[in-house]
Amino acid sequence: MHTVSSIKKISSYLLTTLMAVSELSIHAQSNTDESKVMPYSLPGLLAVKDGQVITDKENWITSRRNEILQQFGKYIYGCTPDAGIHCSFEVTKIIPGAVAGKAIIKLVTISLSNSRDTFQIPLVILLPAQAKKPVPLFLGMNFYGNHTICRDTTIPVTKNYVINNPQYHIFNNTATAASTGVEADQWQVDRILERGYGLATIYYGDVDPDFDDGFQNGIHPLFYKEGQKKPRPDEWGSIGAWSYALSRAMDYFEKDRDINSKQIAVIGHSRLGKTALWAGAQDQRFAIVISNNSGCGGAALSKRKFGETVKLINERFPHWFCGNFHAFNDKEELLPVDQHMLMGLIAPRPVYVASAEDDSWADPKGEYLSLYYAGPAYRLWGLPSFQSDTLPKVNTVLRAGNMAYHIRSGKHDITAFDWKQYLDFADLYFKPEKNPGK
Repeated sequence: MHTVSSIKKISSYLLTTLMAVSELSIHAQSNTDESKVMPYSLPGLLAVKDGQVITDKENWITSRRNEILQQFGKYIYGCTPDAGIHCSFEVTKIIPGAVAGKAIIKLVTISLSNSRDTFQIPLVILLPAQAKKPVPLFLGMNFYGNHTICRDTTIPVTKNYVINNPQYHIFNNTATAASTGVEADQWQVDRILERGYGLATIYYGDVDPDFDDGFQNGIHPLFYKEGQKKPRPDEWGSIGAWSYALSRAMDYFEKDRDINSKQIAVIGHSRLGKTALWAGAQDQRFAIVISNNSGCGGAALSKRKFGETVKLINERFPHWFCGNFHAFNDKEELLPVDQHMLMGLIAPRPVYVASAEDDSWADPKGEYLSLYYAGPAYRLWGLPSFQSDTLPKVNTVLRAGNMAYHIRSGKHDITAFDWKQYLDFADLYFKPEKNPGK
């Protein structure tokens, strides 16, 4: 007779096997051979609609930047509806002596409301315990719940939908205390605190569950007009909603005297790397933007059709982008924008893109090329840009002005190596108080 535990293990094994077979089938549909990349043409970054070419930063700011931003909203991520939402904040708990005495944890509730309803988003902030001045901070979303980023048990376990992960003790789409700290290696909390930075995070499933439910759960219904049942084709999908929540966290930082709101780095890995880029492109308050292995719809050029393509990503995750993006399935050449233009929207602020050698699905070369082709926007400010379209050596950092890139050995992940580079990069601009209080 099988116990509940053994049944869960058997089910998990079958689920893992089926997922692996499905992944192999999907990957077989894509090209990961560089020699088979067909010629493609990228939209001009500095060419406005009337054919003129921008030659100075003033015209970029007043015309071309807004034009590009609107196109990304209309055709890829979706525009955020104007729904007259009121935003407020409540610090529900302050926990001194957290993370073995290294941190102060603040639990903050972001409340979004209109005349019909209120939607709440938990925000967790970890600050160096003995910091003597407002600290710079990394902000990013996490995949399995705020409680998973470190082993401190004072961070509440999410009650919302979580993607099943047997290795993380997550079954029936429900997180438990057993999953506390399971993503600690991906977040490097101790190292971040020791370097003098704070860390803030939001569980992305607390904003919008990561499955295609027709946008009936999560934040979207709060923004619907009378009688509306789903976003319009040019309105935001999940990535747009996740990005919106990051900006609401920034609203809170501007009110917290313990945080230097002028020194916030927004960061994300994989689909949340796409989210960080879109948030950084829209919200210029983010001082640094960091994308880790973000691939298609993130840092990688779509028109290369390498690894994950527009069609493959829309078929697997139809809720991530806006409805209009689906019109470009197998028709990337018709896209009026590409991801180098997303990088251009970040200019002149610092931007860091990172890839992994064994992550062909995310197209490392396409991720690098987006930075390379974003160069003209940065040069409007007299900043250097990458001069070669050839990938740099593995495990080395390439910098030019406010741009940085590395491709590390290994797979699709965010690692201690990655975090060291991001911290070193942030140090160039923020200069935090190291080992505060010691």
